Amino acid sequence: MSIIITKAVIPAAGRGTRLLPATKETPKEMLPIFSENIQRELTVKPILQVIFEQMYDFGVREYCFIVGKGKSSLIDHFTIDKTELAYLNEKGKQSLFLELSNIQHKLTSSSLVFINQPEPRGFGDAVLKARPYITDTFLVQAGDTLILSKNNQHMNRLWNVHKKYDNAATIMVQEVDDPRQFGIVLGNEEEKGVISVDKVIEKSESPPSKIAITALYLFSPSIFNALELTSEGSGGEVQLTDGIQKMIDSGLNVMAVELKKNEYWLDIGNPESYWSALNRSRNNILNSKTIIK
Repeated sequence: MSIIITKAVIPAAGRGTRLLPATKETPKEMLPIFSENIQRELTVKPILQVIFEQMYDFGVREYCFIVGKGKSSLIDHFTIDKTELAYLNEKGKQSLFLELSNIQHKLTSSSLVFINQPEPRGFGDAVLKARPYITDTFLVQAGDTLILSKNNQHMNRLWNVHKKYDNAATIMVQEVDDPRQFGIVLGNEEEKGVISVDKVIEKSESPPSKIAITALYLFSPSIFNALELTSEGSGGEVQLTDGIQKMIDSGLNVMAVELKKNEYWLDIGNPESYWSALNRSRNNILNSKTIIK
């Protein structure tokens, strides 16, 4: 089945206050995690670059990054710098030259738009900012969340379920021990690993489910109408989960796809989860049979 998802919205406007002082001048989406370079060597990359490369490999070529104040280094990172390439080539740093050439090729063959979210009005508001650029089914992924799977199999499953059931929204989820810090879904299993969603709930102190939303979604443009009708919640924020619930209430089909046991959800929202993400990303690379250690 050919992949036809070519557009993605990546909200990256969060302040990262739980990771201060590291995020005082550095956006949390630019914090490094372990990855591999083009020569299959262990390296470090900003988590947002890993997300971009993963989506590129999936077939995405049009990106809407939602940014805010203090994100200039993020924009600079995704701007082609031929001077740096020339410097690396002149100094004979071929490994680094090849790596930078690879990412710059991906940038050159993609279209990137940086959309300003002037105020931190929530994840739903961030997604709504991309409406002028979206006319068909599109991916949404938080800029501080990464899922690791072999050959992007989780994204392929998300798309396959979305198309099979003609969904308006398809959500990637995972069962967790403590769901209080995540949005969760409620519903019935349609097939193994696939849930027909009846209800989505934003972070709750007493969540009625342990099936957590991993901040990776496929949406039809109908999400924009739902978000426009969504009222602000606490703190004046528009929650994406509330928009999804409006889709469900209006009779649109919403389903969730569960991660498999050998797939890993990395979140860098706080020091503990960032520490876990560093360990998991490193081990995932080193456990690969072909990686050069």
